[in-house]
Amino acid sequence: MIDELTGGITRAESYLAGRPGFAGVVVRDRRTGAVWRNADSGTLIWACSTTKLAMVVDLLLRADAGTANLTEDDRTLMRAMLHTSDDAAAHTLWERHGGTDFARRFPGYGMTDMRFTDRHPHHWGWILTTADDLDRLMNHVLDELPARHRTYLVDEMRAVGPNQRWGVWGAGAAHRPGVKAGWSDDNDDGSWLMNSVGFAGPDERYTVAIMNNTGVVDGGFEIGRETTTEYTRLLFEQR
Repeated sequence: MIDELTGGITRAESYLAGRPGFAGVVVRDRRTGAVWRNADSGTLIWACSTTKLAMVVDLLLRADAGTANLTEDDRTLMRAMLHTSDDAAAHTLWERHGGTDFARRFPGYGMTDMRFTDRHPHHWGWILTTADDLDRLMNHVLDELPARHRTYLVDEMRAVGPNQRWGVWGAGAAHRPGVKAGWSDDNDDGSWLMNSVGFAGPDERYTVAIMNNTGVVDGGFEIGRETTTEYTRLLFEQR
């Protein structure tokens, strides 16, 4: 357990137990190295738009290595993916810069559980992953990237548009959260998938990855947004 968040984790998990569906969660204290994960942290769930964060990491590193030539248009599309989770921008960059070849490098950024399936297109929007993967990806950004890329991504994730201000955003303004969200109702059983990965606290001390499958329920988008946001609020609530 993470000492400073023990009470918050207990409250958040108690809340989650009464919500529809299930969620995989990983919380990490980057200062102490302590990690807490729940029973579903390794459950495969569709990544939805959280893949876009890995795509931006890949493009930045490939540009450094000279294996991708990023134009001003590319960089505008990258920002759109981060700011409003723009799907058209992701489609364009995926096709323009290698398609499924992106995914070959994602494990190097921590996404070692991720996979495609034979039942769906091999495409950024159809990647199965886990909260453990998103935890490792977020910490790769914060701990492994060159400083200029880290700063860029931290700043962009702190300034996302209103459509991504839920999930880890629920930590509250005092904790200066940054997020990348992903959501979809395109699950095989008709449930909503509401995913959020990001950081909170001074010097991005804590990282949080939440992947919520709401189950088949009316108003799944709103329910999942509420579940992931309230979970994080309780996590960081001081009592």
